[in-house]
Amino acid sequence: MPKLTLRLLILFLATSASSNCYAQESQLPERKQLPYAKLLERVKGGDLTIDFKRLRFSYMDSPEYRTAKNTDEQAEAMIAAINANDFPAALKSAEVVLANDYVDLDAHFAEFVANRELHHDSEANFHKAVFEGLVRSITDSGDGKSDKTAYVVITTHEEYVLLRVMGLSPGQQSLKHSNHHSYDILEAKDPKTNQTVTLYFNVDIPFKHYQ
Repeated sequence: MPKLTLRLLILFLATSASSNCYAQESQLPERKQLPYAKLLERVKGGDLTIDFKRLRFSYMDSPEYRTAKNTDEQAEAMIAAINANDFPAALKSAEVVLANDYVDLDAHFAEFVANRELHHDSEANFHKAVFEGLVRSITDSGDGKSDKTAYVVITTHEEYVLLRVMGLSPGQQSLKHSNHHSYDILEAKDPKTNQTVTLYFNVDIPFKHYQ
């Protein structure tokens, strides 16, 4: 999956991962009427106390998701600009990505890096906090050690972002269906210890929207 690999080049921030364990059913609440627009308005206004898990989940059932444009081109340009130290260009592309998908982890991280390098401290701190809130909403959903405590993701891309945050390199991937749920099982290697770990991701939400 070359596009995913390319988009992960900028993700090197070390973020603490929680390991709370919950039953899988508790991580998939009724999502029909979650107020994405209201949550989006609050976080854009600077409210970092919102429930980032609800923000992610509700986006997938929102009109904004259904009408979002494909921004793969802008996402690649954003990363290329970061790597070229063209931070104004990176911000321009990141804004397009966020206008269509405000829960895109890469775009918030790019905003953080670019604003930091341009000495826009308040903007950098804001996007760093949003990035960490989104990541934490994934790690708080389980510990990834089994299907019953799998991390719940809304896209498969979130799986690879989390691996990078944890300092792991992706390896073999397999798919499992059990008890009416679907799971991605990823083998990942810790380059510091050369040990391989197996992580489970609940992919019910991506499956629903890919079908």
